[in-house]
Amino acid sequence: MNYILFDGTVRNALLPFTFTRPVADIRVGILTIREKWEKYLRTTTTTITEDYLSVKYPMVEMEENILLNSSFLPTKELVLLIEDLKENEAIFCGEEVVAFFTTDSQEKVDLSSYKPIDFQGELLRIENTWDIFSKNEAAIIADFKFLTEGRKSQPISKTNNLICSENIFLEEGAKVEYSILNATDGPIYIGKDAQIWEGSLVRGPLALCNNATVKLGAKIYGGTTVGPYSKVGGEVSNSVIFGYSSKGHDGFLGNSVLGEWCNLGADTNNSNLKNNYAKVKLWSYEQEKFQETGLQFCGLMMGDHSKTAINTMFNTGTVIGVNTNVYVPGFPRNFVPSFSWGGATGFTTYATKKAFEVAKVVMDRRSVEFNDVEADILTAVFELTKKWRK
Repeated sequence: MNYILFDGTVRNALLPFTFTRPVADIRVGILTIREKWEKYLRTTTTTITEDYLSVKYPMVEMEENILLNSSFLPTKELVLLIEDLKENEAIFCGEEVVAFFTTDSQEKVDLSSYKPIDFQGELLRIENTWDIFSKNEAAIIADFKFLTEGRKSQPISKTNNLICSENIFLEEGAKVEYSILNATDGPIYIGKDAQIWEGSLVRGPLALCNNATVKLGAKIYGGTTVGPYSKVGGEVSNSVIFGYSSKGHDGFLGNSVLGEWCNLGADTNNSNLKNNYAKVKLWSYEQEKFQETGLQFCGLMMGDHSKTAINTMFNTGTVIGVNTNVYVPGFPRNFVPSFSWGGATGFTTYATKKAFEVAKVVMDRRSVEFNDVEADILTAVFELTKKWRK
């Protein structure tokens, strides 16, 4: 069977992260949503997404296809239903379609004519940016169980102090020395060739993905994911870093999400709680206004390729777009549009030519090519976000 992931109704609610990727390529838990589906289904997938993303994320249609709503995270029970889907059948969770069968001869899909199959179990769904961190603990636990079932961890060095070692799993090449790992409240997953350096204090649930690094003396709290090739230091709590990003120095990151290719300068800090303990509002690209999250703790949402200078400070509930450069003194406003350069005193437009020069250097350092496809995506984002730059 051919499986195709589609963005669904939540794509705009997940900006700025979906400016540069389909919903399927958001990381939550240990894996991206796409990686979860592909491992559960034991096959590859393609994507229906925005036109400007389709060169990098193409769609392949075959004679028979099952379309999957990327905002839902798979479970074994759900996958069994999906693998049994037949023509003119669709799976729903409440009012929202999860999966449906199509053929290449269909000119239009009318789900009202399909036979509905109601999924009765519990599903994790990513509908808003803050869901990425607020549901991350549950996603780590689910991924850990799925990935480690029937497998044995690599040996853990005796220099470490381990609590609930049965909930700690090291992949091949992972290294941890002279650190304290406490998996009482959730599992700790250390991916292939990842490292935790000496003197670190780690509480689960934690996902440290392949080739990621926790630096000397870091304090990592539960519900945190450090994506592939990322580096973290200082204090990190209940945050998700997609990959190839660096928070390598002291400073606090809490209840936050960082995209790819971000860099936080030394002693960058974010607030995740208002002084009056009120519920936090976040900028919504979909509604073009600040939106209630219902959360008391909510920090920083930062799109791909964005960076901060040393000692940068962010207020509770700040949204930073793609390819921004933020510097001190003072707190910048709670919404900074993509391709902005500045700080509390104001912003100017970050020209694409200069932004691309930086992106090329940054990606070259990780042996990743900044090519015309990447440039075209970021150029499209520059044009799409013009209206928010003043």
